[in-house]
Amino acid sequence: TCNAFWNHLKEQLLSTPPDFTCALRFLKEIKENRLRNEIEEALDTDLLKQEAEHGALDVPRLSNYILNLMALLCAPVRDEAVQKLETIADPVQLLRGIFRVLGLMKMDMANYTIKSFQPYLQEHSIQYEQAKFQELLDKQPSLLNYTTKWLTKAATDISTLCPSSPDSPGSSCSMACSLPNRAAYNSEPPSPTMVLYQGYLNLLCWDPEKEEFPETLLMDRIRLQEMAFHLHQLTILDSVLLVARSFSGEVLFSSPEFVDRLKCITKALTEEFISRPEEAMLSVSEQVSQEIHQGLKDVGLTTLSSENTASLLGQLQDIAKKENCIRSIVDQRIRLFLKFCLLHGMKESLLHFPRGLILIERELAELGWKFVSLMHHNQQVFSRYYAEILKNIIPPAQAQETDVEPI
Repeated sequence: TCNAFWNHLKEQLLSTPPDFTCALRFLKEIKENRLRNEIEEALDTDLLKQEAEHGALDVPRLSNYILNLMALLCAPVRDEAVQKLETIADPVQLLRGIFRVLGLMKMDMANYTIKSFQPYLQEHSIQYEQAKFQELLDKQPSLLNYTTKWLTKAATDISTLCPSSPDSPGSSCSMACSLPNRAAYNSEPPSPTMVLYQGYLNLLCWDPEKEEFPETLLMDRIRLQEMAFHLHQLTILDSVLLVARSFSGEVLFSSPEFVDRLKCITKALTEEFISRPEEAMLSVSEQVSQEIHQGLKDVGLTTLSSENTASLLGQLQDIAKKENCIRSIVDQRIRLFLKFCLLHGMKESLLHFPRGLILIERELAELGWKFVSLMHHNQQVFSRYYAEILKNIIPPAQAQETDVEPI
């Protein structure tokens, strides 16, 4: 075995171009062993105990050694914290600081280890979920019935022109969820991947009283419901901010502090929006109006007239209605952004962030990452089942593609 290692190392070094993989790994092991021996020698507890008993313990030297070792081993983000420790003269405070930074370094190492193993854990998770689901499917062949209905509806949604205009105040949730209608641009059937993405988007409009949840997504049902609720909150939040900005102008909204204050107020007062929308928006309108009045006054601008104040209050309170124009458009834009995230990935989507949603960019980006990540995992686990179902919905001879592509 030893000779095999050295022969393999020789082959790598003599290859064209040279492969230094094993050599670098070997050097790393040498460094780690040497470092371990140095630490054991410098921090020999028996020797340190004897030095302390005879009053010969050199605390400054020992402290410097530990700090130098920490500087060598810590992540770059901890360099500043270690440097600050070097300026502490009081031994008790220094020891306290050392333990605090060591705790952070330990957390850094744990995070690095988790991140390193994440691809392997994810792959194992996918294989485990596939095996367990197949076991259930073998015992219950009808297990994919609701999944089939879900994908069939998605195919219908994406292939049927919605009569409503995107900017219509009466735009429905199903219209807002829909991907751009391919039939409006060509006569070719939608691809399996597009149908699947439409199905994922429909989950954010799900009515549990009317439809059964797809079997392949039952494990993710709670998280998807939380995302749907978060999407609804962001719709109300952005609607409030857009109305407020139209009355207060760019001066106040150029201040991140002012915008964050309005966000905090709106989020706090709309927690019970679903059960009491009118009451919630009445509170929001009054509080936001006061903030705008005070904000304009603080920067020396003319405050809103009585007529404009009444209009502001009325438009904010009108957001409580499902058919509110601003609310409908914001809802549609958010869902179209999530569609873009599924189609093109998060990085590209964030580079082309919709201007109308810029006030909730941070919050919507967070929702997008969660949604795409969850759907990506689901697609990896159940792609072969989806492909089989979609072959019956969209015959391979007609579909633009026959396989469900990864996100």
